[in-house]
This record gives sequence, C-alpha cells and structure tokens, in this order.
Amino acid sequence: MRQIVLDTETTGIDPREGHRLIEIGAVEMVNRRLTGRTYHQFINPEREIEAEAISVHGITNERVADEPRFAEIVDDFWAFIEGAELVIHNAPFDVGFIDHELSMLDSARGESRLGPVAEHCRILDTLQMARDKHPGQRNSLDALCKRYEIDNGHRVLHGALLDAEILAEVYLAMTGGQTALLLDASMGAEGSRQAGIQRRPVELSGGQLRVSAPSDEELTAHRQKLARIREAAGECLWDGIEGIVH
Repeated sequence: MRQIVLDTETTGIDPREGHRLIEIGAVEMVNRRLTGRTYHQFINPEREIEAEAISVHGITNERVADEPRFAEIVDDFWAFIEGAELVIHNAPFDVGFIDHELSMLDSARGESRLGPVAEHCRILDTLQMARDKHPGQRNSLDALCKRYEIDNGHRVLHGALLDAEILAEVYLAMTGGQTALLLDASMGAEGSRQAGIQRRPVELSGGQLRVSAPSDEELTAHRQKLARIREAAGECLWDGIEGIVH
C-alpha cells in the first residue's frame, strides 16, 4: 500500500477567509516502509501572511515572495499524491486548504479538473486515530512524540516537511510498526544517508560471528519496550518469533 504522510503551512486558519497555502511537505511510504521519496515546496500565496501564523511556522512574506504560485506547482504535487492514502494530523484542516486551492483552479481546467482530494485519495486522520486510542489526553504532534518516545528536539517551529517526517514516525509507532528500520532496502546507501540512517559494515574474522548475551539491564529495557508496543498496538510481532526473549 502506498501512503503519503503530509503536512502544510498556511497564511492563517480559515481558507474561507481567503487564507492560502505557503508550504507543502510530504514523505512516501510503501507497505509501511519509508522509500526516501519526498515532496517539498514553498508557495507564493499572493496575499499577506498573518502575524500569528508567522509566530507558529516562522515563514515570512519575504521568504515566499519569489516562490512559485500554487497553479505552477499543482501538477507535480498532484502526481505525487494521487491514488495514495494520505496520512495527515488533523486532516480536515490540510485537506480543506488543498481543496480550496484546487477549487480556484478547477473552474478554469474544465474536464481536467483535479479536486476534491477525497475523490482521488483515501484520507487517514492521525489526530482522530490518537483521540480514539488515547481519549481525554493531549494528542498534539508534540504530545504524541513524548508519549511514543520519538525525538523531536529539533522541532522549534512548525515546518511542513519536518512535521511530515515526524508524523511518519508517530504513525508507525501508533500502529505498532518500527520506524528507523523501515527504510526500503532498494534505496541503497545514498537514500539511507538522506533519511538519516547510517550503515556500518561488520567485518567477520574467519566467518565467525560473536554473539553477546544481553545484560539484565538490557533485558529489562527490552521487555519494557515490548510492553509499550503491545499497549499501543494491541499486539507485538516479536511475540510470535521463537527464541526471542519476551
């Protein structure tokens, strides 16, 4: 299954008040594996960005003044997302803005109209998913990072691509998957470096592989990690592997 984890930044809160997209970031997963393919684009919104919005994402009017308009990037963006399941935190917000942009273009495109998004993509709202799994708790992206022990210390301001990358980790954790190891092997070394994963070759002497027994502290940490996975996902795939310490 092909999924696109997506986030946007905007000039304000409500597209019905004329607010527009200024940034789109997205990462691709196939069969729950990050492929290394991303989409990232700043957009000239053809209007001023509200001061409150700038305080959230840090994107100024000057930053996007020379960026392309949505009409100029829409075909590349659409080619990246079409037919996929979109994984979005608070999906009605982001999809509402994308549909608003598409509606302004589709009136002139005739039979080649693109939107609305829901007619071409499945949509999964991770905010609603989190509320169902953790009722009565805070379910912002930062709160979920803390709950699932995902490092987001580099997230000072919101940014579409950064937030999409973090959301991919949160989504995999919420649904019981591993994150750092889910990079498609077909990416190769260069793709691994771009995704922040380092490969270190292991040299074997005489074809012998030394096996070290875990310490009591390591076993305790391992069991605690499996327990968190079971609690979050309802099951843990490690439980079905013979020879694994549970």
